[in-house]
Amino acid sequence: MKKIIILSLFLVPFFAIASAESAKDIKATLKHVTVYPDRAQMTHDAVVEIPAGKSVLKLGALSPYVDPQSIQVKGNGDFMIVSVNYQNNYLENLEDLPEIKDIRNQIEALKLKVEDEQAAIGVLKEKEAFLVANRAILDKKTTLSIDQLKSVMDLYTTNMDQATMSELKKNRLIKDYQKQIDALQKQIADKTGKQQLPSGEISVTVTAEKPVTGKLNFAYVVSNAGWYPSYDVRVDDITKPVNIFFKANVFQNTGVEWKDVKLSFSNATPWIAGDVPVLYPWFIDYYVPVPVMRIRGYAAAKSEAAAMPEESENMMAKDAVAAPVAVEKQVGETTITFDVSIPCSIESDGKIQTIEIQRSTVPAEYKYVTVPKMSPVAYLTASITDWAKLSLQSGEATLYFENTFVGKSNLDVSQLKDTLTLSLGNDNSILVKREKRQDFTSRKTLGANKTEIYSFLITVRNNKPGTIKITLNDQVPVSSNSGITVEAIELTGGKLNSETGFVKWDLEIKPQETKQIILTYSVKYPKDKTIILE
Repeated sequence: MKKIIILSLFLVPFFAIASAESAKDIKATLKHVTVYPDRAQMTHDAVVEIPAGKSVLKLGALSPYVDPQSIQVKGNGDFMIVSVNYQNNYLENLEDLPEIKDIRNQIEALKLKVEDEQAAIGVLKEKEAFLVANRAILDKKTTLSIDQLKSVMDLYTTNMDQATMSELKKNRLIKDYQKQIDALQKQIADKTGKQQLPSGEISVTVTAEKPVTGKLNFAYVVSNAGWYPSYDVRVDDITKPVNIFFKANVFQNTGVEWKDVKLSFSNATPWIAGDVPVLYPWFIDYYVPVPVMRIRGYAAAKSEAAAMPEESENMMAKDAVAAPVAVEKQVGETTITFDVSIPCSIESDGKIQTIEIQRSTVPAEYKYVTVPKMSPVAYLTASITDWAKLSLQSGEATLYFENTFVGKSNLDVSQLKDTLTLSLGNDNSILVKREKRQDFTSRKTLGANKTEIYSFLITVRNNKPGTIKITLNDQVPVSSNSGITVEAIELTGGKLNSETGFVKWDLEIKPQETKQIILTYSVKYPKDKTIILE
């Protein structure tokens, strides 16, 4: 009867592991990688031959960034897992991996070819020297007839030409071989980095009553990997739905290539405690300043520490955009996972690889918004209802309107609203202008008070071929002092929020139509006081 055993690495004593000399190396193919926002879970499968008695199975050539507490080993077969241990092997670094060795073998083969070509060039140079020397001897002889001399010179010219051309071709070959060597050496540098990394190892001690063939499944979490979402938001026309392209930007610098693995992208954070926080009593007392002790030399030491450069690693290289792939979405109670259907390969170089994981075409209500006091342009927005069903994550969005790039924005799904509003950039076909009405702006003093009146003319013109809806936002000041009185004199139908001072106009403007709004307000305050209103 087969047994299934799962053992996590959790306080396993090292003495439970047999010596390294008796360990048997096994190969376990990396099958599945689940990428979280700032780490990844790796899953390996292996078929192993287990002898009778106790034995140690060692899975090596792993990333040195394994979290030992995350290791789980599952066994399937007539054997028992006794213990699991993890360590970094500093005697066998990741440069000794078969892939690195293969690249080094290619470099050695190319170097041999370079040596062969250089040796051949040496022979050709000797031949050229021989031809030149013999020509000098022939030049001293005057007994040759014209035909003989012509024949000798033709022979010399032909041989010298062949030698020269052969030497030129071989030099070109050497140059080409050297380029290939440089490219392969760069591959090694990209894979291993400036420092040689140790190799991670998981050792599993098992026992069996008789020789048996079993299966082992390894799962563990590594750092130096993660993903983040981004979007392409496309709107062809304000009469059509919004197209949202959801992309996963994945990177990893774990020291091991993910080659032809099944990828999953999860928004889960399983390393964060899932327990409900507990409130404790909050005791307060009078504040008593703590005397500051001045230690001689502290300021200098602090400034020196601040001047020290921080080491940083740029993991964000230029995006390498992959073609769209089929993805299955798994929606749980608290998490969302996207399973990519085809195997993917991710180099361990920290560069970002972008994979499109979802396309959504959703209806939207389009509306323009303008704040002429801050900016004389109109911004197009799209409001999407039932957006929670799209399983979106907050991230940067690249905006395209009418097949033209219009800028970048942020898609914020943390807003607690039923409607998700996307900003689609500004539209130059809508003209907005805000100007002060000088004839209606004044400042006068009456008795103990001073009154200032400000009036503005706001003009909006629609040069688009269709009718638009636009929300115009402006404001009047809000008094925070009983001695200051603010009055909205004219708003042209605008809605005033007396608490915030915001004024809002919802307008519908036909093609080639211009609408004008007047905003006038007054501020009264004591004449011996000063208020900054402009």
